[in-house]
Order: sequence, then structure tokens, then C-alpha cells
Amino acid sequence: MSSLHGKVAIVTGAASGIGLAVARDLAAQGVRVTISDVDVEHGRAAAAELSDARFQAADMTKPDEVRTLVSSTIEVEGQVDILINNAGIQYVAPIVEFPEEKWRQIIEIMLTAPFLLTQAVLPDMYKRNWGRIINIASVHALLASPFKSAYVTAKHGILGLTRTTALEVAEHGVTCNAICPSYVRTPLVEKQIASQAKIHGIPESEVVEKIMVTEGAIKRLLEPVEVAQLATYLCSDAASGITGSAQTIDCGWTAH
Repeated sequence: MSSLHGKVAIVTGAASGIGLAVARDLAAQGVRVTISDVDVEHGRAAAAELSDARFQAADMTKPDEVRTLVSSTIEVEGQVDILINNAGIQYVAPIVEFPEEKWRQIIEIMLTAPFLLTQAVLPDMYKRNWGRIINIASVHALLASPFKSAYVTAKHGILGLTRTTALEVAEHGVTCNAICPSYVRTPLVEKQIASQAKIHGIPESEVVEKIMVTEGAIKRLLEPVEVAQLATYLCSDAASGITGSAQTIDCGWTAH
């Protein structure tokens, strides 16, 4: 991974979970990382623990803040080589009860913001004829589950954005890929347990076993570092021929 030393990355939703694991793994390869999140306290702490990292707060529902995240990073670091679109939230409810404002928030954070960030970083990547865009999607980019209409829609959409981006940017030395993990042991997943238990009428203690890992051949949650290491590989020169792909790391869920 020596080819990544000195590159500059933006990682959204990087105060915890997958985003933090990606930031750590990239930093270990000598990448200068801009950590972004709405969680200022944990975002600053994450940046402080890494060598050559900075934190910049940005609300992914606010286009001006999204664009400023890129322009400020270029102003400070001189370039942006890697974009990791990871920020996300979840809301679990039947369609007939799903709040419109929650639908719009999820689509803004998980689909519109990645588009705006991609749009903002590409000119700089084109200038240097090199770039990597990684969209942290989900197994739900490939199939659906009930009670997650907005999340599933956003993840299906991000896969379409990934493929379209890959076709447009290839001649400029840029690749774009999606990573599609099954359930990962993160705060986002932990927050779902109560709502999943309520909707399915089971105790919270049974949610992981009966809902989250039941479809996988390997019956466990993924760890954030597993996703992070795949992201780092996709950023490397070794993966320069991989683009427009949906990289599954799903414990065998989609093997059915």
C-alpha cells in the first residue's frame, strides 16, 4: 500500500464505526485524512488520535457545508485524492408509518450528499489524473429488507451513482466502487436493536441472531476493520482495474 503515502482523503461519518475504522486504516498507510462528522466531540478526538489528520464538521443535509468540506480540504491540504462516502443514519418503520421528514433526511445524507461530494472532488482529481471514490453501501444496495424503505432506497441509489461515476471518470485515472457489507458491529447497528425487536415482536436479546445474521452463511456481525481494509485495498494501485463494482463483504448473505 506504499502507493497511498502522501495522498489526501476525506472520510464522512468518521467519528465512529466504519468511518473511523477507514480513517485509521488509511492513516496507517501514510494518508492525510480529513475526518468529517456532525459529532464534533468524537470527531475531534478521532483526528487527535491519528497522525496527520484533521477534523471538519459538516452536516450532510446542508449542501453548503458539503461543498465547503471539499473546498476547505483542498485549501488546507492542496488536493483531494480519496473520497470515502460513509455518513449514514437508519430509521426502522413500516412504510405507512414512515415520517416524510425522516425519508428526506436519509436520502439527503446517504444519496444527495455523496453526489455533491463526488461532484466537488472530481475536478481536482482530473487535474492530477488520479482519484479513488469509495461509497460505503450495504448488502441492502443489492436486496431489500422490510421496514427500511428510505435506507434501502438510498443504498440502491448509491450503487447507481457508483456505476455511473465509474463510467464517466475512467479516462481521468479515477475509479469508483461501492462496498456492500452485511451488518457491522457499529453504533448505527446497535441503535437498531430496540426498533427491530419492537417491529418483529421479539426480545432485544434475539435481534442479532434472528434478524441480523440469519441470512448469512457465516453467523456473525462484521467488524469495522474488515470493511476498512477492503476500502484501503480499493484505494491502492493494486486495485486500479476495479471500478464500478459492488464489492460484497456479507458473510455469504447474497450467495443464496
